[in-house]
Amino acid sequence: MPSVKAFALGVAVAALAGIFTASSTGAQTVADTNEVPSAASLNLPTEFTLFGKGDPHVRKATAIVNGEVITGTDIDQRLALIILANGGKVSNEERERLRLQVLRNLIDETLQIQEAKAHDVTITHEEIDQSYARVSKNFKRATDDMTTYLRQQGSSDHSIKRQIEGELAWSRLLRRRVEPFVNVSDDEVQAVIARLEASKGAKEFRVGEIYLSSTAENQNEVAANARKIIEQIKQGGSFAAYARQFSEASTASVGGDLGWVRAPQLPESIAAALESLSVGQLAGPIQTPGGFSIVYLADSRQVLTADPRDATLNLRQMSLKFPPDIKDTDATIKAEAFAKATQSMGGCGKVDEVARGQGAEVVDNDAVKVRDLPAALQEMILKLSVGQATPPFGSKTDGVRVLVLCGRDEARLAAGPSADQLRSQMEETRVNQRAQRYLRDLRRDAVVDYR
Repeated sequence: MPSVKAFALGVAVAALAGIFTASSTGAQTVADTNEVPSAASLNLPTEFTLFGKGDPHVRKATAIVNGEVITGTDIDQRLALIILANGGKVSNEERERLRLQVLRNLIDETLQIQEAKAHDVTITHEEIDQSYARVSKNFKRATDDMTTYLRQQGSSDHSIKRQIEGELAWSRLLRRRVEPFVNVSDDEVQAVIARLEASKGAKEFRVGEIYLSSTAENQNEVAANARKIIEQIKQGGSFAAYARQFSEASTASVGGDLGWVRAPQLPESIAAALESLSVGQLAGPIQTPGGFSIVYLADSRQVLTADPRDATLNLRQMSLKFPPDIKDTDATIKAEAFAKATQSMGGCGKVDEVARGQGAEVVDNDAVKVRDLPAALQEMILKLSVGQATPPFGSKTDGVRVLVLCGRDEARLAAGPSADQLRSQMEETRVNQRAQRYLRDLRRDAVVDYR
């Protein structure tokens, strides 16, 4: 499935994709024909004898890519970054599987940097350091502190800077050698606008995808791998990180983001799964042409229709904390008293008075979008009238909270995307598709010596 709208570029640019071996002269590739490869096209014999002692199930730990060495340390440090992105919650079995994937990703990254240099695309140390500083800032750390932190986690600043160099080099190479040759006509843009108008009121989904290709011979193994990925994400793993590392779709480099899509744009099996999901839920593995998909519903809306979740709220939050040694029964009694007081207080004007009586703290926020609240609270808030409060929510450890609705500016009808925005999205999709073909060709022509 093509990318409709990309998230901001992440640090990692690795994307899993199959390696197709073909003659460099006159070879017709899968991407050129839009056909799904099959074992039948290879004309393989049903009975054969293996010559030599090679075991196809043995994976080598390091590699030399067109003469450039990828070391075990490179793999260990990059693997540490992935584990860090997933909160350190990775089983030993998953760790070994990720290690193999990291090697594939490093090979792709090396090929991208080599190709960029071959076309005189260079990334300066200053550019890399600037990007590293921004990454450090996202972690709320100074660059020196970030370097120390990475070493403590078993990684290094070199590993991140190598990723940054690969992403910047590949992006700049695409701008020079791919983007100038991608054109979207006015007629194509107007056709999309017409379809949007015709679809006014139809439901749209903001979808994340992880696509894994399979054949009849390995589909059980691929489905099992998909289930393992789903389990890791449910345990707190980053969907975007797993998409970058494992997805074979063109959206891998943007964390699997498909953007806003409608059901008719998707395979029937995926569209049906999305209809049954709530925002924030996963579905999969879903069998699709040529493989399996894992989908994540990030958001939903109606085309060219005002969305109630775009309403802006004036909220007052009342927070009641419990002593660390409080007994469960006492916490329950306090929570029930808090609920009774807040549900009968009669409007926002009594919030401060009730809070003092309950020993609660008050925080005001007058610019909260409904859609920015946790999914479990959104439906609850939408049903409230001004002056009403939610039931208390929280835990013994974190305490309980109540949100009081003190005002609401209703959502306005959202304007559809402009012609320029649509053109940009369509061009981006085509660039992503051509980038995938470009990288596939680099893999095909590479000399890779596994050690």
